[in-house]
Formats: sequence, C-alpha cells, structure tokens
Amino acid sequence: MSARAARHGALHLASILVGAAIVVPIVFGVLGGFKDNGQLFTNPFGLPDPWIPGNYTDILGSGAFWRQAGNSVGIAIATTVGVVGIGAMAAYIFARYAFPGRETLFTVFAIGLMFPFAVAILPLFVLLREMGLLGNPLGVVLPQIAFGLPVTIVVLRGFFRGIPPEVEESAVLDGAGPVRFFWRILLPMSRPALGTVSVLAVVGSWNNYLLPLIVFNDSRWWTLPLGVQQFQSQYSADTARILAYVTLAMIPALLCYAFAERQLVGGLTSGIGKG
Repeated sequence: MSARAARHGALHLASILVGAAIVVPIVFGVLGGFKDNGQLFTNPFGLPDPWIPGNYTDILGSGAFWRQAGNSVGIAIATTVGVVGIGAMAAYIFARYAFPGRETLFTVFAIGLMFPFAVAILPLFVLLREMGLLGNPLGVVLPQIAFGLPVTIVVLRGFFRGIPPEVEESAVLDGAGPVRFFWRILLPMSRPALGTVSVLAVVGSWNNYLLPLIVFNDSRWWTLPLGVQQFQSQYSADTARILAYVTLAMIPALLCYAFAERQLVGGLTSGIGKG
C-alpha cells in the first residue's frame, strides 16, 4: 500500500469517526424521545418498542415551548440582520478603501476571533445593568451583534477583495456611486459569503445560553436553551421526555446547517482564502 493510499484511508477513517461522533448522539436523542424510561434503561440503543409519540406531542402542545421558540427566532433574526448589515458595510470599507490605520483596525477586529465570550460576561453584565438593558431583548441582541462582527468582517472582507476591480470600474462608468455599487452589485455577487455569515449568526444566536441567562429574569423572555435547562430541572426523573425536548430545540439549527451546508463551506473557504 502506498503512502498516499494510507493517508487517504486514514483521512476517510477520521471522517467516519467524526461523523459518527456527531450523528450517533443525535439519533440516540431522537429515538430516545419515542421511548419511556424503562426502554431507555433496558434497550438504550435499540428501536423503540412500542413507539411513544406522547413525549413529543405533549411538548408541541405546550405554550411555553412555542413562546421560547418565538423568542429564539426573534432574537436570532434581529442578531443576524445586525451582524450581516453592519459587518458587510465595515468589510466593504476595509476591502475597497485605503486609509491610514486600516490594517491595524482590521487586526483589532481579527483579534476578536480569539476573545472568548465567557471572559467578558462579568463586565458585560455590569454594562448592560448600567444601560438598563437587563430584562430587555436588546440586552441579548446587541452583544451578540458585537461578538459576531469579527468573523463576519473577516469572511466578507476576503470575499469582497476577491471581486475584480474592473467590476467596480464598469459600474462607475455606468454612473453608479459607491453606495449604489455596494447595494446593487457587490451584495448580490456576494450571496455565498452572506449566506455563510448569516448561518453562523443564526446558529450562534440560537445556541446561546449564557447571555440570555444573565439578561432575562422573566421567564416570558426565555429562549429555548434556557427552556431546556428549566425543563430538565422540572422533569429530571423523566429522561425520555428531556431527550424529546432537546431534540425539538435543536431541529431548527440542524435544518439551517443542512440546507446551507454547501454554501457555508464554500463561503468560508473562499472568504478566508481570499483574505
């Protein structure tokens, strides 16, 4: 066996193992939601026998679940609009205009990729309290926009720089100014990269647990990650019901990744590669 074949075999094996590590827990959770606790104990990895859809139907009939899902959707949409809108305008400036300190300022944004959110949670809490944003959805949306801007700017700047200057020159000859070129030409040409950063923003917002935890005291504003934690505390002895709730909570994020997987990978590789 040649070294190249051995390397390919190792890569395929590693891919299978990584895929199994992702898929097996998801399948276990989905099937576990159709079981009762007795089946989970005696037959944890087999098919349900009998199938018990009541765990799912009870949750889907709960007003609290849909309220939390609505909160998550609203916050995710607001975050994505803010991250993509502001990030695209900033990336356009960094990509197309030369000004003193441009690379230094861009480096500051890039450093934000290495800044863990948990480190800023205490000063962020104090800042939100002073601004009167505790208990307000803006207290979640605005920080999520701020922490989502670094990766958005890095990806979009690389993609924008990869668009030939001749395109902008032709637009200028046709009478298009910078603003018109940005909205009418550059953004439509950047759909893959825009789709990438949109998916990252949606999924990041959907899965955020720590920020809503410190912002929302009123359960009416809870998002699904907080709902999962509360549901787990309430039904700590009913593992099957908890698995059903977790499965339903993660379906939107999984669907978002599934539908945008090719665009996500293509946008990341092209944006970062061109940067």
